[in-house]
Amino acid sequence: MIINSFYQLLPDIIMYLFNHYVFKEMNFGIKFTFVFLFASSLLFLTCLLFFNNITVFAQQENTTINADDLFGIEKIYPTKSDGREWYINMSNPKNDPNVTFTFNPRLAKQDDGSWKIRDDHIRINVDTLNGTEEWKNVEITGYVKIDSIINPRKSVITDIDWVARTDQHNEDFPCHGLSLHGGIYPDGSAAWKKEIWFTGGYTKEKSVPKITDSLMNRWIGWKTVIYNTNNDSAVKMESYLDNSNSNHWVKVFEITDNGGWYASSSDKVFYSANCGRSKDHMVLNSGPIVTFRADNVVLNFQDLSIREIEPPK
Repeated sequence: MIINSFYQLLPDIIMYLFNHYVFKEMNFGIKFTFVFLFASSLLFLTCLLFFNNITVFAQQENTTINADDLFGIEKIYPTKSDGREWYINMSNPKNDPNVTFTFNPRLAKQDDGSWKIRDDHIRINVDTLNGTEEWKNVEITGYVKIDSIINPRKSVITDIDWVARTDQHNEDFPCHGLSLHGGIYPDGSAAWKKEIWFTGGYTKEKSVPKITDSLMNRWIGWKTVIYNTNNDSAVKMESYLDNSNSNHWVKVFEITDNGGWYASSSDKVFYSANCGRSKDHMVLNSGPIVTFRADNVVLNFQDLSIREIEPPK
């Protein structure tokens, strides 16, 4: 408002100076040059102030949009308008109509409020109730600590894995196992893999070695983000790590599937499921289930959440 008022008075100020004091004895050419330079300088300063205000406003607005979630954990992307949000019941994780624990493992509450679970195959499934929109473009977050590895043999899958755009996994309905897996391993490496059907439709994983030190006996935050791009013709996958358990998130890996990421099984095995999908089928669909998965570990977990996000433009 102050800038606008000053700008409206600027012509009167210039005319007053033009006819009084210093200008009185100057010839017209010198007067014109002086006034032109004076007005140009004021205009330049006004523009600087104007665009600086815009920049400050944009930063404040972005900070507001990307506020922390209900657990106080930083959001990477804002929640979609009227989008679903799910937060684990830390008082009793099994007391939630949206949640099923595959194999019904025993949970033990710890002194710090977290929960310990020991099982060869940990599956915390967050379902979609009737009348609720399925999960699609999601940000999946959780804090975990691996106490120990159950079976030390290298041939046994041992990982933390957030699974999205999926449904039930069983041999009676193999095509329901379509999913995307964003995982981190106890040695500190990370990977993404795609599952086109259960169990013969896995791709080779795309991975990065050693994004951090060993995960054993320390808390880390693991966050995966999945969203469609290019008018729903490709899918972007991003992985974020809070390595110091301090709510400081760093992107450690990202890939885009726009075709050409093939299942590793033979044609005979892959097409035996009769799912009607190509070997490089892209998982562009929504899915009723998101799963917090871990294999072959004694695991502590807390503050698990899922949010339907507004993807970046």
